[in-house]
Parts: sequence; C-alpha cells; structure tokens
Amino acid sequence: MPTFEITTASAADMTTLAGWAHDEGWNPGLADTRPFFATDPCGFLIGRLDGEPVSSVSVVRYGDGFGFLGFYLTRPPLRGRGYGIQIWRAGMTRLSGRTVGLDGVPAQQDNYRRSGFRSCWSNARYEGKPDTGIAAPPGITLVDARTLPFGRIAAYDRQFFPAARDSFLAPWITTAGHAAVAAVRDGELQGLGVLRACRAASRIGPLYAASPEVAASLVSALAATAPDTPVAIDVPDINPSAVRLAEQLGLTPSFDTARMYTGPEPVFDRTGLYGITSLELG
Repeated sequence: MPTFEITTASAADMTTLAGWAHDEGWNPGLADTRPFFATDPCGFLIGRLDGEPVSSVSVVRYGDGFGFLGFYLTRPPLRGRGYGIQIWRAGMTRLSGRTVGLDGVPAQQDNYRRSGFRSCWSNARYEGKPDTGIAAPPGITLVDARTLPFGRIAAYDRQFFPAARDSFLAPWITTAGHAAVAAVRDGELQGLGVLRACRAASRIGPLYAASPEVAASLVSALAATAPDTPVAIDVPDINPSAVRLAEQLGLTPSFDTARMYTGPEPVFDRTGLYGITSLELG
C-alpha cells in the first residue's frame, strides 16, 4: 500500500506550491514564497505519497485568534482518493479555536460550507490596463511606502485586516518585484497599494483608500511601474465604490472567489477596502 504522510512544508516546497497555484490559474506572484513563508514558517502543510508531494494546504496563524486557509490543493490525477480531506483536517486542527478565513473558488464553496464556513462577500478579479496618468486628488501626495516609518504602515493595514500581520507586511512591501505606494495628506495615511509581478497580469493588493479618487490614483501609479503588463485586482463586492472604480478604470472581471469565515465575522473598515491582499494569506 502507498504511504501518505503530512509534513510541514520546507522553504523549497514553497516553490512547488507556487507551481501548483499557477496550474490552477490563480496567477501567483513571482516572489510570493518569501513573504508567505516568513509570516508563519510552520503554516504550510504538504501531503506526500511515497515521498512525492501530492496535496497541500496553508493554515497561517495571525495573533491569538485568527487564521487564514489557502493553497488547498490535490494534484488532479489523485483527486477523489481522500488525500485532500486528510490534509484539510490536519490544517483545521492547526487552526483549532480560531476564527478562520478563506477565499473559496466556486467549485469548493459547498464543501467549505459543510465544514462550517459561511460566505460573507464575493471577490471578483478585475484585469486590464488602466490609465497611468491619473493624478492624486488635491492635498494628496503619493510616496514610496517604504520611505515611511513601518509602524505607520502596519497600523494603517490593521484598519482593514482582522489581525496584526507585521511579519507578512514588512517583506510584502520590500520584496524585489513589488512596488508599494502610499497616499498621504497632512502627514496622515489616506491610502496604500502594493503591486507584485506575477506570471500573467501584475496583481495589486492590498488596495486601501479613503476615497475612490485616492484609489484611482494609487492604481494608476502602481500600473505605471509595470507598463508592459495588465494589472489585476481582487475587488470585494462589500465595497460598491470599489466595484464601480474597477469598471470605470476599464478593467473586466475574470475570476471569482467568496470570502468565507468560521466563527464571528471579523470587524474592520470595509469602505476603504478596494482590493484584498492575496487569496492565500488573506
């Protein structure tokens, strides 16, 4: 009988996970593995069949009470044999006692509901080439986010995410191939966006803004750093202004997920959330 074993992923395994995500059409970032692994090095599980990786799940812990699940995959030839549910159970055990979030593709949402998740909103990935000449609104200055004190960036991010995530955010804004732009008025942050190079369209996330006009200027500035590729933003429909902005920028929907949670639904500023950070880590 073949031997199936679940282990913590190594740093080298993270390259394998990125390849699997690409095969699924998720368009992973070219440098995702560094900030992902730094966030929670024990938060990525691999299922091995006779030593060969065949299934995965990421179960990243944030703080004492929140976790995010992603990378739930079994290689196509081996689906339906129970390897996926085994690694799912191991992952959920690691997040036991926490509110857990995930972004579920349509084909898996019923399975997630049976495991106690409920849909809270939908994300639509909008793609295209926006205008790169949109100016910031009066009084707003766009700056390289890496020039600001990190504590200010982390505190601002916390307004839009259920838990502090400094160990993720620091490499996310500084990794090679990532561009991070902040909007500032009178010394106060009014917006933040990060663009990362991906295998297809460059992806923008997170995207936070005090107004659609600020968000538009951030998208424009970020797109200008990668003028030869389209951009993609996973836009939450809980912010109608974000959906309208994506359409006004000429972006078109290409991919859907549902944000789902167990436990109490986290409270954060939804009106300023114009694009989620990632499907894998929230």
